[in-house]
Amino acid sequence: MNALVNAGVNAGLALAAVAALFAIAFFIGPHAPAVFYIAIPYASMLIFLLGIPYQLVFKWGKAPVPFPIATTCGQQKSLSWINSSRSENPSSRAGVILRMALGILLFRSLLRTTNSTTSQKQQSLFTFGPLLWILAVLLHYSILIVSIRHLRFFFEPVPSVVLFVQYFDSFFDIATPALNISGVVLILASISLLIRRLLDRNVRYISLPSDYFPLFLIIAIASTGVFMRYFANPDATSVKDLVISIVSFRPLIPSQLEPMLTAHIFLVCVLIAYLPFSKLSHMAGVFLSPTRNMRCNTREYRHINPWNAPTRQRPYSDYENEFRETMLQCDLPVDSEKQEGDPRSV
Repeated sequence: MNALVNAGVNAGLALAAVAALFAIAFFIGPHAPAVFYIAIPYASMLIFLLGIPYQLVFKWGKAPVPFPIATTCGQQKSLSWINSSRSENPSSRAGVILRMALGILLFRSLLRTTNSTTSQKQQSLFTFGPLLWILAVLLHYSILIVSIRHLRFFFEPVPSVVLFVQYFDSFFDIATPALNISGVVLILASISLLIRRLLDRNVRYISLPSDYFPLFLIIAIASTGVFMRYFANPDATSVKDLVISIVSFRPLIPSQLEPMLTAHIFLVCVLIAYLPFSKLSHMAGVFLSPTRNMRCNTREYRHINPWNAPTRQRPYSDYENEFRETMLQCDLPVDSEKQEGDPRSV
């Protein structure tokens, strides 16, 4: 019961924070357009552009990794007659690149997710659970498609690849305007991950408000975007002029201030500024993960910590000469030449 209460409190705090941010932008934004359309977008991008390099260079980049600590689940390269797993346990740079590509593009590690249960005989049972992998693929690729689609507001003329993605995303031509599949999938995947975090007791136990906040924030951003597309219908030309003016450092305030558009832009700016200091920064940190980007060749080479102080190697003969008398008194055999009158020496 306490765990459920704590989970409810954590989720409630995150939901309240997102609701408060939405309310601030929706009700105050139209009365302070210079802040919400100029100051906040520039501030969020500055925080993002400085925060990500700070994390990469001054935090993750300075973490000492003297030895290969790759996490693998395949046979390491050893003897020539033993087959090794080149993608799971790579010993070459090409193998590492292949493993990184499979992990980043296909989330291969999530395919090995197992569900742990306890039987009536108190035995641990592990079953394959692909749900997390499916939801992760849907969430990440829907975010990618939505981001590419929004590039039409940043360029004039619109690049062909953006037009192709737009056409592919609305291929079924449902409703008017055409329904973008990625927007619906993004909302459903985010809600599903939120429900999983609330219902799975193991995940719920380790969840903090900072784990719920990004999910609520993504749901709010996607929901306001869908609402504007099908209900509020802001002038797309004015929105594009606003975005181009911001990215060209010649910001202008739109003549018609839409509260929902203000809230949508503000929530996006909050997400951009929040990225470098949250768990969402794995989008950049995955490339510096020593458990994934290192070769596993510990059977081929001896790895020595490069910053260890040089030490003198002490041979066993010196050790034996120092403790000879003690060893003889304890009836321990010694390897040096036999001493006169000492039958225990060999």
